[in-house]
Amino acid sequence: MARIDDLKAKSEDQLGEELGNLKREAFNLRFQAATNQLEKPSRVREVRRDIARIKTLQTARSRDTAAK
Repeated sequence: MARIDDLKAKSEDQLGEELGNLKREAFNLRFQAATNQLEKPSRVREVRRDIARIKTLQTARSRDTAAK
């Protein structure tokens, strides 16, 4: 699980890359869940929340740059 402090230290490019990786993982987890091959069901929730954290951070950063 990504900590918010770790995410804040990353650049926009790194956050975008991390977001892409998490979305890919979420896609794979959905397929595993559909075929009853999911080993760790709690990982789906963790990935969704990490995606939300990154999107929230990106929105806050874009809002800060727009305000300046």
